[in-house]
Amino acid sequence: MAIGYLTIQARTAHDALPLSGASIRILNAQGTGVYELTTDENGETQTIPLETLDKSFSLSPYYSGIPYTNYSVLARAPGFNSLYVSDIPIYDGERAVLPLSVIPMQERQRSPIQAEIYVGAPAVSLTGPRSQEGPSGTPYVLRQVVIPDPITVHLGPPGSAAANVQVSFPDYVKNVASSEIYPTWPAAALTANIYAIITFALNRIYTEWYRSRSYGFDITNSPAYDQYFVYGRPIYDSISRIVDNIFDEYVRRQGQNAPYFTSFCNGTTATCSGLSQWGTVTLAEQGLDPLDILRSYYPRDIEIAQTDIRTGVLSSYPGTPLKTGSTGLDVQTIQTWLSRIRRNYPAIPAITDAEGQFQGSTQAAVTKFQNVFNLAPDGIVGKSTWYKISQLYTAVTRLSELDSEGDTLGIGTVPPSSVLRQGSRGQDVITLQYLLNMAAEYYPGIPAPAQDGIFGSGTQQAVTAFQRIMQLAPDGIVGPLTWQALYDVYLGVDQNVPSPSPGPDTVQYVIRPGDSLWLIARKYGTTVEAIQRQNNLTGDLIRVGQVLTIPVSGTPSYIEYTVQPGDSLWSIASQYDTTVDALMNLNGLTSDLLMIGQVLKVPVR
Repeated sequence: MAIGYLTIQARTAHDALPLSGASIRILNAQGTGVYELTTDENGETQTIPLETLDKSFSLSPYYSGIPYTNYSVLARAPGFNSLYVSDIPIYDGERAVLPLSVIPMQERQRSPIQAEIYVGAPAVSLTGPRSQEGPSGTPYVLRQVVIPDPITVHLGPPGSAAANVQVSFPDYVKNVASSEIYPTWPAAALTANIYAIITFALNRIYTEWYRSRSYGFDITNSPAYDQYFVYGRPIYDSISRIVDNIFDEYVRRQGQNAPYFTSFCNGTTATCSGLSQWGTVTLAEQGLDPLDILRSYYPRDIEIAQTDIRTGVLSSYPGTPLKTGSTGLDVQTIQTWLSRIRRNYPAIPAITDAEGQFQGSTQAAVTKFQNVFNLAPDGIVGKSTWYKISQLYTAVTRLSELDSEGDTLGIGTVPPSSVLRQGSRGQDVITLQYLLNMAAEYYPGIPAPAQDGIFGSGTQQAVTAFQRIMQLAPDGIVGPLTWQALYDVYLGVDQNVPSPSPGPDTVQYVIRPGDSLWLIARKYGTTVEAIQRQNNLTGDLIRVGQVLTIPVSGTPSYIEYTVQPGDSLWSIASQYDTTVDALMNLNGLTSDLLMIGQVLKVPVR
């Protein structure tokens, strides 16, 4: 029997808040529990092995069964509604990362409601027809190819009353690829399919295919019309790594800027004039690279282009990866963002490097962030890491801003008595827009309206979406029932969502001759076990020059350092990012004379 893997991440408010202590139960296809897990401070469980079918079954278009084994996940946490995700495909050798977007209980809610998500088979194994329609001739609406971040996805066919959700573009592409094809396919086949998925979506954006038809979304999740998307499904590592590298690249014809209309189908039960998903596997096994595979289905003059225009981000990627030795404003920006994110994710170590200097502690913080958010943990800030840090910083600061706004507005606990509709203006409209913005942080189907005190079409769309979720009449008018539901959501968040805890501070320590974990623990007022846990050490072995992250209680003003042979005040000051004068003042020294074994107080920031 083959083995696949599963990791669960329980978070809320667009990943801004990890949910620690959540109870996770894994069930097999017969409904029998196989694992009982609890999420850690990052809202994450350990990675668990699960039995599945051999990889070879998912590489053959002629295999009539399902080439994987299904499992289900039940998540519960105090103060939050439960979530049940069923029929999760687990593949041989692949890790699936399941994001659980949990929703706080409302104020007057007596018991949790269980929401359900069905994942099921990927589109490549389905028998339904695909009739993807695209622009005829050379499309042109927008002046530039833009990555929409977020992209708005309609969870049903065009014209249906289904909800819309907003997700980041890389996460959208990862979801579609995980929903369309098997993650066990050769890398060249996966990459060719992912290029087609990216380009198809960007073509919808570029031509405003749905927006120009007065729809309030960019694309649907219907494989008959667009491409398959299952909100809340797991993402596979093999797909995630490829998307991180190419999410801003797309297919176009030489001499044209527009994304090519990259239609596709499975090539077996459904045929089309575009790419054959199963055909890409055969071509990859023959040794073709992704571009040659694409040229087998689309015009021979297609090429891969890149766009650096991305909406909804604080700052564009500087174009050059940031790594140890990098300096400047971009480094300072990343340090600022990570330091703020750390308040919500305390497992990320503190940055003690000088501002704008990418050294050991910045690298350690970047690496831990990459581990937490399923990026390649290389300690380098490339484009995928830059944009993910930007996205998380936006999410955590947005929550903080909303908390502050609520205090300023004096929301209270009693709803206004006014009835609001399109065209209304004034303070009650500002209160309404604030409450909708707060709800939008926890309910992905609610668009966040502008807080301008004017009840326009954007506010009406948000009200209607909120009413549908609350099972109220979706008339877009805010009367007593809608006001009460808004307050129930708002007060429920206040009661049930834990405030971020910064956790223990950390400092970076470079191992010197004669050091041991016991001596280092004494210097910093911590324990050997805490140091081992912080650095994933399984024993006491350390080496000279190794950088350790040391947990300390609170924010100490100094640490103790034992003078070693060859030390000077200058070398110690350089090692701990301080000055000789600061060392002399803190220790009452009148000269720079040191003795081996002397204990110095070293200031830390």
